[in-house]
Amino acid sequence: MNNTAIEQSVEQPLAVRILAHFFSYVFHPLFIPLYVTLFLLYVHPSYFAGYDLHDKFWLPFTVSYTSIFLPFLSVFLLKQLGFIDSIFLKTQKDRIIPYIITNIYYFWLFWIFKNQNDVPVILTSFVFGVFIVSSAALLANIYFKVSMHAIAMGGLLGLFVIILQQNTMLMALPLCIALLLAGLVCTSRLIVSDHQPKEIYFGLFLGALCQLIGAIIFL
Repeated sequence: MNNTAIEQSVEQPLAVRILAHFFSYVFHPLFIPLYVTLFLLYVHPSYFAGYDLHDKFWLPFTVSYTSIFLPFLSVFLLKQLGFIDSIFLKTQKDRIIPYIITNIYYFWLFWIFKNQNDVPVILTSFVFGVFIVSSAALLANIYFKVSMHAIAMGGLLGLFVIILQQNTMLMALPLCIALLLAGLVCTSRLIVSDHQPKEIYFGLFLGALCQLIGAIIFL
């Protein structure tokens, strides 16, 4: 952690730092695909119209297993085997192998959805965007430690803008909430991590851009 980040963390009141950790954990990048799936399943009025309760259970389960459980288990095993220093992936070196592994899981999830006719294209497009942004983040990691939280929130914002453009539901409130959450999460990372503002801004841009690329290809 550099001196600027240390000063920022120390200067903040305890309550602010607790909230910053709270938002960092609740909106961890691994959770965002599940949140998006739940939004499309239970909030959006048409993408999953006709899905029965069985399908509405197994789809979030599949996303959770592939994009949360398996990546977390992989990082835990990497730590136990000594390949990384911390499960929090604080250094660029620590992030290399987890990026590669999660990239495989995201591509696997994309391939599953792509080959299932009952999965809406918007979800396939989103997961493809997650896959390509993970690849881009791996390349960016060579030069600096781009914020994974910011990438995830940028992807969420990008998806909501895409849904807004499709005009399939009123997105004013969801988009405002997503903007608020993106601000809270990115500010939290500046408070409790050693990220520089450029790493946050670039992550937001990269996440949104890759969602746009996914939409151009699939929608």
